[in-house]
Amino acid sequence: MRYYLWTIGCQMNVADSRRIAEELDRLGFRETARPQDADLIVLNTCVVRRSAEDKVLGRLTSLQGLKRHKPEVGLIVIGCFVHDIPSLRRRYPWVDAFVEPSNIPAVVEWVRQRIGDKKLEGDSLFVRQVPVSVGVPISYGCDHRCTYCIVRLRRGTEISRPMTEILAEVQALVNRGAKEVTLLGQNVDSYGHDLPPVALPIHGDGATEVRSPDLADLLEAVHSIQGLERIRFLTSHPADMSDRLIETVARLPKVCEHVEIPVQSGDDTVLRRMGRNYTVAQYRDLVRRIRQAMPRVGLATDVIVGFPGETEDQFEATYRLLEELRFDVVHVAAYSPRPGTPAERLPDDVSPEEKERRRQAIDDLQERIAAEINARYLDQTVEVLVEGRHKGKWQGRTRTNKLVFFEMGEKDWMGKLARVRIVRAGAWSMQGIVEEE
Repeated sequence: MRYYLWTIGCQMNVADSRRIAEELDRLGFRETARPQDADLIVLNTCVVRRSAEDKVLGRLTSLQGLKRHKPEVGLIVIGCFVHDIPSLRRRYPWVDAFVEPSNIPAVVEWVRQRIGDKKLEGDSLFVRQVPVSVGVPISYGCDHRCTYCIVRLRRGTEISRPMTEILAEVQALVNRGAKEVTLLGQNVDSYGHDLPPVALPIHGDGATEVRSPDLADLLEAVHSIQGLERIRFLTSHPADMSDRLIETVARLPKVCEHVEIPVQSGDDTVLRRMGRNYTVAQYRDLVRRIRQAMPRVGLATDVIVGFPGETEDQFEATYRLLEELRFDVVHVAAYSPRPGTPAERLPDDVSPEEKERRRQAIDDLQERIAAEINARYLDQTVEVLVEGRHKGKWQGRTRTNKLVFFEMGEKDWMGKLARVRIVRAGAWSMQGIVEEE
């Protein structure tokens, strides 16, 4: 039997889909690239933005005809699209099961009941190749109440996974070939606040103290896993990133100098309406402290333009802040109301045309800044973890998350660290020549 797995959205969804695929592999299913060839279809969905929700709706509609002609095909929908399941069942009767975000055991149980005691060919024998770089969820949900965000409504309050469970998963992935892990959470910086106190080492003197673990403790523990080359984490919240965490990231060699800290707006009034719990001055100071600890850090941020009530002056404040702080990457999105959020009740008073103008202005600004930052890498040698091939070249990322390509030779660089001298640098990627040892 074969399955088709479709994923849209954040890295958490990507990680969930990896785990779903592994469970289906263990049951004896084999993956196919076309839904019409599948016995089971799983859609892992996202509704953080309207554009993502529209894609989910389009995919659901396209599968209605397939289910009409092949009703025996199982169709499961999981992810943030899933809420008010009775209502969804009425609207989409051709879907066999709706599963809440990240509830992978429920997917497995439904499939087991569907196939019963049938022994599938290759049952439990197939071992899936894991990517060189792989995401590992460390917490689910979020305790912040950003007024525009639907995540809390769909994923609930924050729940941290026990450290022992995370470490076991990372070790298993490394045993199967992973070289880099990204620790994932809707708000990764607040990891552990809901876990019971345990005895934890105090860095530097060998003593221990009893308290709940935090992200810094988890980074220390993951860092000790043999065979793991790199560690990343995302996404951070500016109000929760501590000096202790910054110091830990700067100190541990395996933890990459790459931090994603969404600012969303450069205006305090807009930030208050967004429910972000920090000011522009506090955010600016956080960036200063990160760069002081890691002068060569790669910084990424998120920005929303056209939030309800955003004036031209408030947008200009955001533009000037990005100009001042000069991020390596800026993910910019036009505001779209999300059902059930507090911001949905506000007048969506910035026109679509103006939202697009503001979005494009920031995109243009960031393209110039990124090109200027990357130009500094010319004739520099960087460490690249090779993740795969693309159009006849090896591709990988630097510790600061720069995408680098270099020509393929006789050596197999997959999963290895390569020293690459940069010869061309653009805004979005760089080209280099590998320096053989």
